[in-house]
Amino acid sequence: MTDDEVHEGLADVTVAETRLSDIDGEAGQLWIAGYPVAELAANASYPETVFLLLYDRLPDADELASFEDRLCSYRTLPEPCHDAVVAAAQRGAGPMAALRMGAATATAVEPNDPEADALRLIARLPTITATYWRVISGEAPIEPRLDLSHAANYLYMLTGEEPTAAQVAGLETYLTAVVDHGLNASTFTARTIVSTESELVSAITGAIGALRGDLHGGAPDLVLGMLKDLEGTDNVRAELETRLERGDRLMGFGHRVYDARDPRAAVLEDATAAFYEGEDDFFATAKAIEDVARDVLAQHRPDLDLDTNVEFYTAVLLHGVGIPPELFTPTFAISRVAGWTAHCLEQRENNRLIRPRSKFVGGRGREWAPVDER
Repeated sequence: MTDDEVHEGLADVTVAETRLSDIDGEAGQLWIAGYPVAELAANASYPETVFLLLYDRLPDADELASFEDRLCSYRTLPEPCHDAVVAAAQRGAGPMAALRMGAATATAVEPNDPEADALRLIARLPTITATYWRVISGEAPIEPRLDLSHAANYLYMLTGEEPTAAQVAGLETYLTAVVDHGLNASTFTARTIVSTESELVSAITGAIGALRGDLHGGAPDLVLGMLKDLEGTDNVRAELETRLERGDRLMGFGHRVYDARDPRAAVLEDATAAFYEGEDDFFATAKAIEDVARDVLAQHRPDLDLDTNVEFYTAVLLHGVGIPPELFTPTFAISRVAGWTAHCLEQRENNRLIRPRSKFVGGRGREWAPVDER
């Protein structure tokens, strides 16, 4: 790479080594700590996956039970964190703003300990999100239950009702499938912050800020809106063609790093099919819309392989599980915080300050003039 070569958006620039996940964009493959994402998502619980990311191996039964107990012990929010989240909801803040505020205060009364802070953040983001949702919905927050799994407890805190096994299984698969994904914008943000020797809570707060942007984490609710709009359309093909002709994006199709289909889309399609089996026909509707959209996109952009990405079946699955659309992106963060914290701990192991260069394109040789001579 020459000194003046610019890679916009750091495209194709390798800046770190990691054992946490590996992507083959051409083949459409993703490995999480060496395991194919389909195998992991179909078999592992979310705490097992967290343990794998943090310690680079799967736990045995005793280790898993101990680890789950430790995560459970951190679920309750410290008072400053609880108060910040409640205040954000009472002021009408958006869910990602509230999540950012909650994360920033999540370890406010505890000593700085990187590994413990990682577990505290993983355990508390669901409580932060559920507390916000209850307050902004005019309901009292619900205390976490220590006898429920990570996924089940999150669903319980949202509604006050114990979720079904199907809801828990669907959410568990989702949380595992999206837990880490290379050096995406939010993960890179977290690693950059921690490379300054800042603490984990600052890095995760920054990652949440990066995820808040529509180009990174803001699309699953838009996918659901698109599907609901098209569900009542007589001619789906004509409507999709009209949208493309006026320059609209079809949400849930294409991905920055995949030339083939996003492998997480296949995982979540299977989980969604299992969840909706014997239920209403929304999955069948989404599948039919997907087939038409892929055909329309192939005709509109034959030079690109615009297949469904992770967001398409995220929307269908989370909707079925009972997650409100406003919480789709916070729920993504509830999963990805494990990847973020694992990357932060990895960065700390052999840290070097992340400091890329920029190419100056402004003018030189300007001469200063006093304000009354300008």
